[in-house]
Amino acid sequence: MRRVVSLIMLLPVIALALTLALALVYSALTPPSTLMLGRWLTLQPVARSAVGFEAVSPFLVQAVIASEDQRYCLHNGVDWDALREVVDDEEGPSRGASTITMQTVKNVFLWPGRSFLRKALEIPLAVAADAVWGKRRTMEIYLNVAEWGEGVFGAEAASRHWFGKSARDLTRGEAALLAATLPNPIARSAGKPSRGVKALAGRIQSRMGGVSGLMGCMR
Repeated sequence: MRRVVSLIMLLPVIALALTLALALVYSALTPPSTLMLGRWLTLQPVARSAVGFEAVSPFLVQAVIASEDQRYCLHNGVDWDALREVVDDEEGPSRGASTITMQTVKNVFLWPGRSFLRKALEIPLAVAADAVWGKRRTMEIYLNVAEWGEGVFGAEAASRHWFGKSARDLTRGEAALLAATLPNPIARSAGKPSRGVKALAGRIQSRMGGVSGLMGCMR
């Protein structure tokens, strides 16, 4: 019984060690997301072409920051001020407190859905990822694992799927449309945007200029 208890107590330590080892590997190799792994295991198609940070239009980086995490360059992976605002939210953890770093570790290491357990795991993983990967590599991984449609993962595949061009050639408007679909990429279309998606993309464009000066953290 003691051995069993000891093993159970060691499991979190083993899981943490494995996760940190994977994080070091992913410093050089672009990982799949857990959603991609799930689709592969169930023999569903996956479209993704991993590309480097420099192969993505700066407009898309600006649009993603303007839409998802305007303090991206200012926090250590977790936006503690935003997180405190939702701690007492009766509806539970929200995307509003989820930084790009937290979304990245969720996509790579955890599972989809809303729960306090997953959010609790995201926090230490995000701090570790920010320390190990840095801002540029974290953004690069995020842009390669984010889902932009049914079975469409990463900026390059999304750009080719919706606009028939490389991610490096995205215009300001196209980048804003892609960012506008991120909260619900299955229901929202960047190629055939609804009036609501167009309106959100317009608001994102209006904020893009304000975050362009913050991109120095990814040089």
